Amino acid sequence: MTAVETDETGRIAVVGCGTLGASWAALFLAHGFDVAAYDTAPGFADRLRASVAHAIGQLGELGLRGRGRLETCTAIEAAVSGAIFVQENAPEDEAVKRAVLAELDARAAPGVIVASSTSAMLRSRIVAECRTPERVIVAHPFHPPHLVPLVEIVAGDPATGERAAAFYAWLGRRPVILRREMPGHVANRLASALYREAVNLVAEGVASVADIDAALCNGPGLRWAAMGPHMTYHLGGGAGGIRHYLDHLGPSQVRRWESLGRPELSDAVKDAIVEGVEAEAAGRTLPELEARRDRALIDILKARTEVAGS
Repeated sequence: MTAVETDETGRIAVVGCGTLGASWAALFLAHGFDVAAYDTAPGFADRLRASVAHAIGQLGELGLRGRGRLETCTAIEAAVSGAIFVQENAPEDEAVKRAVLAELDARAAPGVIVASSTSAMLRSRIVAECRTPERVIVAHPFHPPHLVPLVEIVAGDPATGERAAAFYAWLGRRPVILRREMPGHVANRLASALYREAVNLVAEGVASVADIDAALCNGPGLRWAAMGPHMTYHLGGGAGGIRHYLDHLGPSQVRRWESLGRPELSDAVKDAIVEGVEAEAAGRTLPELEARRDRALIDILKARTEVAGS
């Protein structure tokens, strides 16, 4: 497996080729790897090639111009044969994940890492039917993974987790290794906590959907692109840093925590959110909004510097 960390001539299997799989495939191809892709959906090959071509163009703007070869396969064993790494992106269904991972584990060459893109499921449950579960990891990206660098890794074997992290880092990703598994991992738990309060603010009539979104992306969101919440409050603590902040302003945080809502997703709340999102979208279609999102992500990636980054 040393080759997967440095060699651009290897073959990577991408199993499950919806929007997530297509994004992974583009990233691998743009780094020079060949990709063998498999999906059970009829006609996936044409959709995959169109999505990959679009993503490859975006990656070219970021200086990635590798020319790996994309092969679409009609059998899972053909995709996995000869692969030095397997990226699985099956639907977020535990029974499906268990079955697919067990088959990939049975077919991949010894020592090859099998990485599962799951946003919330526990690794210990989805590897339950694998014969060599120690080589199967969770590698959860944020969509779209060819642009958003985060990859959250959950591994049963620390050495396997480190090998996977080194590979993703070589791909320009930012791996985060969890010390123990947790539903939703790290980033989705943070996002869910924030979204709960965003829904609560709508439910309590505090502000419009558009203004709630604006408050985030024009305020803390700008800082969060460069540093996380702990570093943010470290810099907000004055000369005493995070210790001063926690000692002197921590009680105000506790009061805010106690005031946070626990909204119900009633029909009325859902209707209010849908109406607000439609107003914020201002008639733009989903493809138009996705294009604007990706344009913003590319511009941010070109410009940003992480405060605590290397």
